[in-house]
Amino acid sequence: MAAGVRAFVFTSTTSAFGRALAPPPGAPAAWINEDVVPVPRNVYGVTKVAAEDLCELFHRSYGLPCLILRTSRFFPEPDDRRETRERYADLNAKANEFLYRRADLEDIVSAHLLALDQAPTLGFGRFIISATTPFTREDLAELRTNAPAVVARRVPRYQVVYAARDWTMFPGIDRVYVNERARRELGWRPKYDFARILEMVETGGTVSSPLAQAVGSKGYHAAVFADGPYPVD
Repeated sequence: MAAGVRAFVFTSTTSAFGRALAPPPGAPAAWINEDVVPVPRNVYGVTKVAAEDLCELFHRSYGLPCLILRTSRFFPEPDDRRETRERYADLNAKANEFLYRRADLEDIVSAHLLALDQAPTLGFGRFIISATTPFTREDLAELRTNAPAVVARRVPRYQVVYAARDWTMFPGIDRVYVNERARRELGWRPKYDFARILEMVETGGTVSSPLAQAVGSKGYHAAVFADGPYPVD
């Protein structure tokens, strides 16, 4: 405040939820909104949650408007899991993720711009920034065991688009990121959801916005890791 800073926006991550994202065997998929308590599973998650807490402390102690954006996946690098990389084409896997755990870079940018604008009014808040899911809470049990059936029911067009490219849906989905609060309180209107991705695949064969394509991959580390583009443990 003394330095003339009117607001602060912290880019956090849905990875901060950690073990809360992995329901036990036999349980429905997890419905992840801002009320879910993080259970960090690695140093990355621990440091992100700590930084979020510092933002809240500075807001409460000094009145600095601070908004936290917990962003889902938007990186263009290959999937961090070897099994996914081996079983699915890269664009196939990314398209699947727009149902429940991915956002496009253009939408990530628009969320940050809105957060800067709204922070002085809102004061403090945490927001999940992920593509709008077509799923509801009623889908969670079946999503865990038969995701293709749920997707066919919610977005029937996907079967035609996927069949034309020999793509497949994940057999099960274990969590769903919910962006309702960001849409309601920030006024965020993400452009890219699974239905939009299907249209893009049909017309241009891509699953990313022109902005995301222009930015491309910037790389995570100078080192090369055996099991993915970055360390996950």
